[in-house]
Amino acid sequence: MPILKRPDAEIHYEVHGRGFPLLLYAPGGLRSSIEFWGPAADGTPRAWMDPRVALSDTFTVISMDQRNAGKSVADVKPDHGWHTFAADHLALIDHLGFKRFAVMGGCIGGSYCFEAIEQAPDRVAAAVLQNPIGLWENRDTWDEAVKGYGETVRARDPSISETTIKSFGQNMFGPDFVFSVTRDFVKNCRTPLLLQPGTDKPHPAHTSDEIAALAPNIEVQKDWRAPDFLQASIDRVRAFLGKHTA
Repeated sequence: MPILKRPDAEIHYEVHGRGFPLLLYAPGGLRSSIEFWGPAADGTPRAWMDPRVALSDTFTVISMDQRNAGKSVADVKPDHGWHTFAADHLALIDHLGFKRFAVMGGCIGGSYCFEAIEQAPDRVAAAVLQNPIGLWENRDTWDEAVKGYGETVRARDPSISETTIKSFGQNMFGPDFVFSVTRDFVKNCRTPLLLQPGTDKPHPAHTSDEIAALAPNIEVQKDWRAPDFLQASIDRVRAFLGKHTA
């Protein structure tokens, strides 16, 4: 697996196929890594497509382990947050020699998509938001996510303090809505969006409903989960991205 060396991180990534670049942000919360696109460890299929397989005949599909997830390792500083991850994402696109690109994110990846649009609005051609996270009667979910993240990174590097982890967690999940951007940002976002809504505690239907109501340039595919709607999901995403990257 290739490695992008950053000043404070080593980011593992993969590239599949050929065509307009599509950067993937995997599900998994703060453990977001390439493996979450494939089957579970016991072989059970996921509820979502594997874009590396489903879309690589048409697009250059770029997948990655986020910093301190999968095989990627990085420092953690008190001021790190969504912008830190976005800097990795844009650095990877630059490293691969692409200017414009599309994004597709599952779970936490929806928030990464919005952050990419905020940081580089002229570069992101379109975004697929699959099962996006949000704050709605689930504050404990994000407290537990930060706690687990802290345990993982501090086991590798004990010099990273609990205070640093707490600050990082506040930067990531202290806000509400989708955490990375505000409702006003989504209301004024002109980037084409395709939403495949969430329905459970980490991925609240309420958050997806808000995104759908706010965004001025959005399509919604309500039924998208495997196995019954897997092919419909693939077909819709392919058509949406094809329309906005031609």
